[in-house]
Amino acid sequence: MNLGNMFKKNSYIPVRGMQQSRPEVPDGLLKQCNKCKAAIYTSEVISNHYICPKCNGYFRLPLKQRIEELVEPDTFMEWDRGLETSNPLLFKGYEEKIRDLQEKTGLDEAVITGSAIIGKNKVALAVCDGRFLMASMGHVVGEKITRVFERATEEKLPVIIFACSGGARMQEGMISLMQMAKTAAAIKRHSDAGNLYITVLTDPTTGGVTASYAMLGDIILSEPGALIGFAGPRVIEQTIGQKLPEGFQRAEFQLEHGFVDAIVTRENMKSTLSKILFLHTTKEMPQGMPDAFVPIASGEKTEAWEKVLFSRKKDRPTGMDYVRELFSDFMELHGDRYFGDDSAIVGGIAKFSGVPVTVIAQCKGRNTKENIKRNFGMPSPEGYRKALRLMKQAEKFKRPVICFVDTPGAFCGMEAEERGQGEAIARNLMEMSALKTPILSVVIGEGGSGGALAMALADQVWMLENAIYSILSPEGFASILWKDGKRAKEAAEIMKITAEDLKKLQIVDGILKEPEEYTRENMGLVIEQLEGLLNRFLEECSKKDVEELIQQRYERFRKF
Repeated sequence: MNLGNMFKKNSYIPVRGMQQSRPEVPDGLLKQCNKCKAAIYTSEVISNHYICPKCNGYFRLPLKQRIEELVEPDTFMEWDRGLETSNPLLFKGYEEKIRDLQEKTGLDEAVITGSAIIGKNKVALAVCDGRFLMASMGHVVGEKITRVFERATEEKLPVIIFACSGGARMQEGMISLMQMAKTAAAIKRHSDAGNLYITVLTDPTTGGVTASYAMLGDIILSEPGALIGFAGPRVIEQTIGQKLPEGFQRAEFQLEHGFVDAIVTRENMKSTLSKILFLHTTKEMPQGMPDAFVPIASGEKTEAWEKVLFSRKKDRPTGMDYVRELFSDFMELHGDRYFGDDSAIVGGIAKFSGVPVTVIAQCKGRNTKENIKRNFGMPSPEGYRKALRLMKQAEKFKRPVICFVDTPGAFCGMEAEERGQGEAIARNLMEMSALKTPILSVVIGEGGSGGALAMALADQVWMLENAIYSILSPEGFASILWKDGKRAKEAAEIMKITAEDLKKLQIVDGILKEPEEYTRENMGLVIEQLEGLLNRFLEECSKKDVEELIQQRYERFRKF
């Protein structure tokens, strides 16, 4: 399809700065950036992905350019063009307005849909254009979005939507509101069929679109600085008189509060989407994979307290070190979709031996600054909810889940209690017990109490030689039972928290040998063992059906 025939002119609209009284800014040799106020050449903006060359402020990207930058040449095939917009409220001037916009933009409505190739993958694509009534969702927009999901479900295609909207279309009243329910129901069917849905939120994405198809993606991306929210700033200020702080509801705010997986710059959008699609291409586990696992040799027993100290060493490899060494193409996903993004738990999608896997790691920092950022490896409720979200996503796409456990325990601050720390841990345990995909957990450092168990209800649990796994820290144990935290060393011996003790108790399935003075500089031996363990685990699990896998997992913990 020749996209050039759809448009009579290329215009751009600033994303940031003062609200515009008109939806379009005419082309010209020079234009003032609404963010930095600099005079900029229009040609420079266009050649720079519609980004201000002075301040990197984003302008709204016309639909034609959006599609041309995303898809492989000559692969976009439009669907459902020509659906007629009616006037259910008999709103005065509405039909004339629609005809005027159709003539002005070359669009039949505020969204264009079709199929295309991105990278090497065929996708169903929908792109909204804010020039058409701020891409508000009337019945034709809702119909086109719904038809995208219905056809993509039939053809087993992933769906990618670039959302942009002022919300429901006021001129269509309740008919517009019904589009929220209609599109959500179509997305549910597409999802239940095991298909991928990616949304990209652009400026602005608000109202009924935010409260329906825009926020229902398996993976939610955003452009920098995009305004994202249910009630827009003007609505909030005019309704309840509340003045909003700078940056409120912008993409960066939404990332911090757990509602988007990543902010992606325009120039990196195609490669990011290609990578996500690549990570969702299924591949059978190769049979007869090399088993590099080396069982730990029996040797001189190390005292439990020494292992406590080993597990807490500052230069011991962190969860992210294992992710970097073991997996390829790792893409971190953020947020619990409820409140925030907890840096104490890192999760995402990667490949191991060409097989897509979900990787989740409890992470401490490498230095004081990073430890503060990661809360010293003590997850909050939003961390456990993020982990569970990623596990449920793995279940949908039949990806094995690999967890790395390293925490002194779940964060016990007041704010964690306010947000339901106990419920978050309990929910993980219940859902993991019946997760319909293999789970492997490896205790790599400290395995502290329920905060560790919430990521260790797995088909197999392994420990590094000098890791610990305990009901509580030895200091806490001694304080509770003997009212004397100084007896922590004595407590460590009694608690049976070492890998050897827990192997005898059948709490863990095996032990991975460590080199002397184990640091991130000499991970080779451990990585070699983990590669063999993962190969063997994935091959064994590939031979089991889901019911057998879940029953064996249940029996593993039922025996205690």
